[in-house]
Amino acid sequence: MRQTTQGAIDCDVHVSPPSVGALLPYCDDYWADQFRMRGIDRMDFSLTAYPPNAPFSARPDWRPKQGVPGSDLALMRAHLDRFGLRAAIAQCLHGSMALHSEDMAAAFCRAINDWMRAEWLDAEPRLFASIVVPAQGPEQAAEEIERCAADPRFVQVLLPAMTDMPLGRRHYWPIYKAAERHGLPIGIHAGGMFRHAPTASGWPSYIIEDYASQSQAFDSQLLSLITEGVFSKFPDLKVVLLESGITWLPPFMWRTNKIWRGLRPDAPWVDRAPPDILRERVRLTLQPFDAPEDEAKVRATLNHIAGDNMLLFSTDFPHWHFDGDNAIPPGLPPEILPGLLSGNALATYPRLRETVA
Repeated sequence: MRQTTQGAIDCDVHVSPPSVGALLPYCDDYWADQFRMRGIDRMDFSLTAYPPNAPFSARPDWRPKQGVPGSDLALMRAHLDRFGLRAAIAQCLHGSMALHSEDMAAAFCRAINDWMRAEWLDAEPRLFASIVVPAQGPEQAAEEIERCAADPRFVQVLLPAMTDMPLGRRHYWPIYKAAERHGLPIGIHAGGMFRHAPTASGWPSYIIEDYASQSQAFDSQLLSLITEGVFSKFPDLKVVLLESGITWLPPFMWRTNKIWRGLRPDAPWVDRAPPDILRERVRLTLQPFDAPEDEAKVRATLNHIAGDNMLLFSTDFPHWHFDGDNAIPPGLPPEILPGLLSGNALATYPRLRETVA
């Protein structure tokens, strides 16, 4: 039987400008001229490893008749209505996140956030958004957080899972300082800058290798955030893993806890067991749900995590992870659904709690 999602908060939907040209009205004169002169204005500049016409890049009923998936406001509204959503958090994965030029990346991020505000948030009151920042330049990223934080509809800061260096490094701490000050969780989304091979063994040949290896990136980033002291330095900061899956997490928690017990002097600021830190400070979106359909196995996986409050409802619109209205995977215990659908999100995102609840 299909579980109702009425009143749910969707913590991961995607929007995308149809091209760089759509961002030009939100650029200053210098950068608008630069994008035209370089021919960048004719590109879509999306940050994705999905082939645009691959079936899993968009469900057939979520694919617009024209333009790239995630660029049609009417389809977004139909999605919100169909699932009875009271709010959704939009992510814009853009090529600016992978640029080597910190200045161009910062200009793009300013334009994207202003485009998001004008074209989506002003048009649809149920939508909220993540702030797109140039992680290549953390000081500039912090400035963009400060600029956008005045708008309460920006509820999160967006970073890719594969970055120039591990996210725990002090290089990135200005981002966390600004995010914590404004009550903004850090959303780490699958994908990356592709500065390095997505696997520890080098570059793969096929999309399936890249896709499956994303869990390694989340594994590495969580370990970095814990052991390099981010959760100790920023005690109010929360991290949301977007499109990470969940079945990799129990063995990660067990192995990290075991090794930490023997190497505690190496990172004395990690003053309690890593699984306890993760259960308090880290959340994961539901889709794509990579557990088997067997209810007993799903329960066993969740029991190993021992954190019912860690899961946040998501559909990953417009990507194709389930059919029809079956957004709740089979096998999830009924008792966790109230928190999963909205309670956990309201506890994770202070700005949603102030606005939606």
